[in-house]
Amino acid sequence: MATNGYEGVLKMIEELTTNAGQIQDEVLREILSRNAGTEYLRGFLHGQTEKQLFKKNVPIVTYEHLKPYIDRIANGETSDILLAEPITGFFLSSGTSGGQPKMTPVTAQVTKNCELFRGFYESPVIKHFGDINQAGKRMELMFARPEIETPSGLKAASASTSIYKESKFRTILPKLYTSPIETIFCPDPNHGLYCQLLFGLIQRDEVVTIGSLFASTVLRGIKFLENHWQELCYDIKTGQLSDWITDSGCRNAASLVMKPNPEQADLIENICNCKSWEGIIRKLWPKARYIGCICTGVMRQYIAELEFYCRGLPLVSAFYACSEAICGINLEPLCKPYDVSYTFLPNMAYFEFLPVENDHDESIDMKKNDEDTELVDLVNVKAGQCYELVVTTCAGLYRYKVGDVLMVSGFYNNAPQFQFVERKNVILSVDQEKTSETDLSKAVTEAKALLDPLGFILTEYTSYVDTSSAPGHYVLFWEIKGKEGKHCKELDPKIMVECCSRMEESLHYTYKIYRKRNIIAALEIRVVKQGSFVALMDYYVSKGTSLSQYKKPSCIKSEEALKILDSRVIGKYFSPKSPL
Repeated sequence: MATNGYEGVLKMIEELTTNAGQIQDEVLREILSRNAGTEYLRGFLHGQTEKQLFKKNVPIVTYEHLKPYIDRIANGETSDILLAEPITGFFLSSGTSGGQPKMTPVTAQVTKNCELFRGFYESPVIKHFGDINQAGKRMELMFARPEIETPSGLKAASASTSIYKESKFRTILPKLYTSPIETIFCPDPNHGLYCQLLFGLIQRDEVVTIGSLFASTVLRGIKFLENHWQELCYDIKTGQLSDWITDSGCRNAASLVMKPNPEQADLIENICNCKSWEGIIRKLWPKARYIGCICTGVMRQYIAELEFYCRGLPLVSAFYACSEAICGINLEPLCKPYDVSYTFLPNMAYFEFLPVENDHDESIDMKKNDEDTELVDLVNVKAGQCYELVVTTCAGLYRYKVGDVLMVSGFYNNAPQFQFVERKNVILSVDQEKTSETDLSKAVTEAKALLDPLGFILTEYTSYVDTSSAPGHYVLFWEIKGKEGKHCKELDPKIMVECCSRMEESLHYTYKIYRKRNIIAALEIRVVKQGSFVALMDYYVSKGTSLSQYKKPSCIKSEEALKILDSRVIGKYFSPKSPL
């Protein structure tokens, strides 16, 4: 987008947010007028399109309710059983944050909305950082995921893969990005990552922004670089790609641009060969203006470590979207990553909100059964209140529960701004207590504060409920990194025991009561060796998850994933007493 073009988009955002209520009604009216005659909606609306009838008769649903219709289309039936517009393919979700991958329909209108949305979320970034596209190149870690061909002939792919396949993207790629297309579509993600880092280092003087879709992928890249910088420097010095990179596409791409550059290699080697990697991103890419990646939701846990590596470079979470719907943008890209709010765009979908509240002192739960709760329109949400997001889209999702819990942080004109709270139903439970993702995150934040003064950082964590013995108990897997060359073996076991106690003290009232009554056994922290969560990511990628889309689960439910972490445990610690 040209610099002068962003001002027009910002003006459009002003108009959209000012007239949010009217635009929402228009969006719903358009969706219903097009699709009221479909098999799905006909059963509830009988061909009518009134908003009140829609709210009264059309049920609130999850993916499981719509899956039979989507499966029928994937198996060859016409798309008008669910929506009137022809389906051009399916978006495939990652499946790592909330269960199995989901297929959601893609239409020409969905593709158009995606292109429009890019302009919306890039404009505030251009306003604050200037036009990156004119200033240099993006070193963005991108990984395509193999498409799935359904029996109908329609393809299912991740949203990011669909973008990478577009001819428009392939045209602008060489000018705006450091990574050749061959490295993005490399079937081996480690080969692709190595080559993308290599090309990013070769073009380091042109790089003005660094990023990936999620914070976890950026960190994966930096940790990979920590383990391979000497080899990368050797490749730059000799102008030859390492022999273990066997992918022909990557090798062909490298042969076109690589030439011996011993001076560049020595410079990079001197930067990397230091005691501490604090601020390494700024040192390696001195012209970088910001790091662009989603740092909200489950990605919040990576902020501290990313800030260690980038030291002062802003972390920019530009947008909030999912496979099911495009939702909102960050109008204040310079705000602290913990404070990010997303302003919802009323033209992207019809949004409704299911109120949620605390069922104990902190954890969020539904107020009543969905059927008994009136959904709130976009412009009628209340500041400070939490809601579960429900969307109606042009792609055949009607009153669909996305599964995200959001809190209203304020308004921009008449459009609400939301902070991401948690994924619904990602909880730990031994008995009748419910511990949410938010509860867990708060407790971990309190506990890990004990590590920082000692020169250690909690880099990754996840959890599960161990019921192999009675009573069951919560288990946390922690991966810990030492600052200034420290090794986690130097960490006093008493501190880890104190971390267990601090976590239990920070959990909700119901948990503490159950611990006192011995309904739940002592919380356990299992420290795993460095690289364990990389191995976990590799497992999910091997099962078909795109590296770009990977979101580490807050709670492990796969036996295979659990074995990967358990096999790498180097220390086990328990809370010594009940928190009450």
